[in-house]
Amino acid sequence: MVVPFMTMYMTQYIGVGIGKAAFVMSIFGGGAIIGALIGGKITDKAGYYYVQLFTLLGGGILFIVLGLMKSYVAICVASFFLSMVNEAFRPANAVAIVHYSSQENRTRSYSLNRLAVNLGWAAGGTLGGIIAAHNYKLLFWVDGFTNMFAAVLLYFVLDPSKNTASRQQKPANKDASMSVYKDHGYLFFIILQIIFATCFFQMFTILPVFYKTQLNLSETFIGVNMAMNGLIIGLVEMVIVFKLEGRRPYLHYITFGVLLVGLSYVLLNTSFLAGASLALLAMLVVTIGEIFSMPFMNSYWIKRTTDENRGQYAALFTVAWSSAQIIGPSLGGQVVEQWGYPTLWWITGGTCLLLSIIYFMMQLQEQKKIHN
Repeated sequence: MVVPFMTMYMTQYIGVGIGKAAFVMSIFGGGAIIGALIGGKITDKAGYYYVQLFTLLGGGILFIVLGLMKSYVAICVASFFLSMVNEAFRPANAVAIVHYSSQENRTRSYSLNRLAVNLGWAAGGTLGGIIAAHNYKLLFWVDGFTNMFAAVLLYFVLDPSKNTASRQQKPANKDASMSVYKDHGYLFFIILQIIFATCFFQMFTILPVFYKTQLNLSETFIGVNMAMNGLIIGLVEMVIVFKLEGRRPYLHYITFGVLLVGLSYVLLNTSFLAGASLALLAMLVVTIGEIFSMPFMNSYWIKRTTDENRGQYAALFTVAWSSAQIIGPSLGGQVVEQWGYPTLWWITGGTCLLLSIIYFMMQLQEQKKIHN
């Protein structure tokens, strides 16, 4: 609830300029990167359950603390620590999904988690807007208590002492653990993830402005069009993943999905459709691309891990997306200011096309290794 309205809170309630408000969001991104790395490391040592429990509790407390801060410097400091604690939850949560799922339904398990996140984001944004219209400060209290309520649920439902399915085995062989930083193939995959995510995030940052200023679409239509992404994912992603999981290598689906995301940006520079029709078609194509690529990206990195190093792998995967969330809006905005929207769409579309070729080559290389 807080994060979508943080910039408005800083400008409307605290009274700082847009530049200072944007810097607070950058601090959120920096804290997220550090938190993910720390969270992944601790997860491998202490286990996913306790990291999730304490980050939910700590994040809830820090949301309330942030709402009590009045000076700009104090808000910046509190934002950093809040983001760091919150993001430490993600690697632990990713490892927990591996623990509770099997090899046969792992991609579906991540799809279910994505569905939960999308529903939570939609509900939080809607409720947050209603609360913010009455009292910005109340946002921080509500968000804080929902975090702590989640921790209470985690304790009563999934506490290892009360739920045998939650009990984690001690790593049998510490020497079998390989540092994620020695897996050069995975590090290359992470670089590709940062590039892809940087392109993908243009959909939520620059694209709405393009719809408004270049296609003259209303805010209402833009909101409905953006909501279509989450609606389609909620309705069909689980079904599609269920049909596809295990039939082809993960990189096969990633290649196709990334190609579709690139095509959606290229469509924005075509002239055979215009206005609302163009916006709807582009959103449909990018959503299908997201459905084919993102669930299988999770499965791809998981298959490279062991029980002893899974947290580190999850941390780097989280860092890739957090980094792109910082880089994407700024880079996209600079391209538009210097060369215009068509250039941005050609760059993002062409980059995704190149990425899909690289993913396809990686698939061929892996298949060659298997046959050898």
